[in-house]
Order: sequence, then structure tokens, then C-alpha cells
Amino acid sequence: MARVKTNVARKRRVKRTLKAAKGYWGDRSKRYKHAKLTVMRAESYAYRDRKRKKRDFRKLWISRINAACRAEGLTYSRFIQGLKKAQVQLDRKSLAELAVNDTAAFSKLIEITKGKA
Repeated sequence: MARVKTNVARKRRVKRTLKAAKGYWGDRSKRYKHAKLTVMRAESYAYRDRKRKKRDFRKLWISRINAACRAEGLTYSRFIQGLKKAQVQLDRKSLAELAVNDTAAFSKLIEITKGKA
């Protein structure tokens, strides 16, 4: 059985890994062994945090809506319940945007929910 040479494949793999490790500190960007571990860890963090980002933004939107509701004398849960009863179908992202940038429109929504609650 003949021996398999891996020059081309290895060179391609090493180049790809070192390119991904560009800008890392010290040997992590220069030596393949260190770069490989660091790139693998970075990729796993990136994968995990793409999922976490969605959770974090939802938490932020809810906090902003809650703060705006409490300024108007209403709790977040009562506000969301009132919106559902009034059949207002706005997601939390747009509600938070209204709460921060268009307080007049948000106050109208509060009035609608207070009427339904």
C-alpha cells in the first residue's frame, strides 16, 4: 500500500487557520498549534453568542418597555395583556423603539391598553 502525502491539503488547512487567527496576540497568530486551538474556541464562542444575542436583545426591549410603562403608571405584564386583548400585534422590538423614540405614540398605546384592562 502506498503512503499518502498530504502536503497540499496540510498547507491549505494551515493557511486557512492562520488567516482566521490574524490579529490574535503573540504566538496565537503565528504558530499553527496555538492558532488552531484559539480559532476553534473563537468559533464556538461565536456560535454560542449568535444564539445568546437574540435573548439579550429581547431582555433589553422588555426592560425599555417596562420602564416606559411604569412612567405611565402601568406594569409591563398589564401592558402586554392589554395589547393582546386590544389585538394590537406589535413585537417587542418595535414597542421598545416607540417607547424610546416616539413617546406620544407609546402613550396612545398605553391609553388603548388601559381601556382594555
